[in-house]
Amino acid sequence: MEEVLERLHELNIDFKKIEHPPVYTIDEMNALGNIFEGAKICKNLFVRDQKGTRHFLIVVPEEKRVPLVELANKIESTKLSFASNERLMKYLKLLPGAVTPLAVINDENSEVEVILDEELKSENLLGVHPCINTATILLTPIDLEKYIKSNNNKIKYIKI
Repeated sequence: MEEVLERLHELNIDFKKIEHPPVYTIDEMNALGNIFEGAKICKNLFVRDQKGTRHFLIVVPEEKRVPLVELANKIESTKLSFASNERLMKYLKLLPGAVTPLAVINDENSEVEVILDEELKSENLLGVHPCINTATILLTPIDLEKYIKSNNNKIKYIKI
């Protein structure tokens, strides 16, 4: 988490950190109550293509379902499936329950492609974990994009 906070400061990104008990699901986040100042909490999925040569971090509004078959067509990929915990650790150095676009800082070779739902652009604030599930960072969509681009990861907005 400290590296994430340092990078946010280096990039002059305004953010707020909210600490909370460990959460592993969106339902557990919602059970914390209205502590996120109206921010749209993001659901994050780490998936891979059929051969395991491409890895994607999918970021959508918390309430949205992600149809992987449709998504594969939209991003011109082979069949998508959830990546293993080993792949999650290898590429993003994360444990399950802490998946976040802020983890691109751990992607040393900028291999993970970040796919953001275009609806997120219209939100005032987004809520994402800082690589641990005991805190949430609130920041603007523009600043999240700036952070991801600072690590040279591919980023694409699509309608999911």
